[in-house]
Amino acid sequence: MNNFSLYNPVKIHFGEGQIKQLSTEIPKDAKVLISYGGGSIKANAVYQQVIDALQGHAYIEFSGIEPNPEYETCMKAVALIKKEKIDFVLAVGGGSIIDATKFIVAAVDYEGKDPWDILAKGAEVTSAIPYGTVLTLPATGSEMNAGSVISRREFGDKLAFDSPHVFPKFSILDPVTTYTLPIRQVTNGIVDAFVHVMEQYLTYPANAPIQDRFAEGILLTLIEEGPKALENPKDYDARANIMWCATMALNGLINQGVPQDWATHMIGHELTAMYGLDHAQTLAIVLPNIINYKRDKKEAKLLQYAERVWNITKGNTNERIDAAIEKTRAFFEAMGAKTKLSGYDVDTSKLPDIVSALERHNMVALGEHKDIAISDSKKILEMCI
Repeated sequence: MNNFSLYNPVKIHFGEGQIKQLSTEIPKDAKVLISYGGGSIKANAVYQQVIDALQGHAYIEFSGIEPNPEYETCMKAVALIKKEKIDFVLAVGGGSIIDATKFIVAAVDYEGKDPWDILAKGAEVTSAIPYGTVLTLPATGSEMNAGSVISRREFGDKLAFDSPHVFPKFSILDPVTTYTLPIRQVTNGIVDAFVHVMEQYLTYPANAPIQDRFAEGILLTLIEEGPKALENPKDYDARANIMWCATMALNGLINQGVPQDWATHMIGHELTAMYGLDHAQTLAIVLPNIINYKRDKKEAKLLQYAERVWNITKGNTNERIDAAIEKTRAFFEAMGAKTKLSGYDVDTSKLPDIVSALERHNMVALGEHKDIAISDSKKILEMCI
């Protein structure tokens, strides 16, 4: 196991009815900005619960944050916060809302010339205004980590940043808030969490059995609970287990002391920027092809994954790896996520433009071994068709 330093200060309130905790978690004298998306929280009673819990607080609202949050939208929120002298931000929604809020609270305090440099140039974030979250879509784990991904349509970019200054002060996870999610979003959340685990687990052995077992436990739980949530949207236990899986998948616990991949995400981001596909849709397309392409370097963990997660123990090495990849692909398909670009109405002749974007963003040495060059990404993308 490699050396590591673990820090995660996020307080979690988990369970039905926990939105009421807002009344004590947010300082009474704070002026609050509530950030959210297209307004679904007003249709599923989450908004009213939030407003009820904020009785006695001064607040204003900022809505319209996109599923792939746009830089321009975030900067409008930054301007509003400065104008209204906001002290605290409350993000209500899924990972996109929380990701946007992370950038917003960092950009408000950014002292450089252009906040885009936080994303494009890795400019240091030295402070941020405080914020909390009410999670309504389990997927990204953004409610308990310090990472964010923001798009800028005019440049065709989808870029990430992270900073310990943008950990949420608290996050409220009420599984009941997920009951009314569209099936597509439930599917995306399950796939997103699954791939997050795989990026941190399916690399090479590091003699870290606790991390491996945690990761395998999350994968097995998603495999068991995912179909239940699709079959019965109001299965509280299934929803609760999926919600906690998504949080645990990317809160920094399972990646301590082990190598990480993240090539699937880097290539997937470019597919989203080019085609507008959902983030999880791109992950379901790319992951099976990356692990197939890198099967030799990932052999030991692929065989472990095959045995421990899918109970595949018979056959030679290649047969077991083939079976594990096919099981992965079949799981995504069963959840409703297509695993080939041909499943979507996209122009695959633009794949060279995606390769160029990877190069422009310096994604030229991806994977746990930094050995996925631009030529390899090109071949992986061709496999995705």
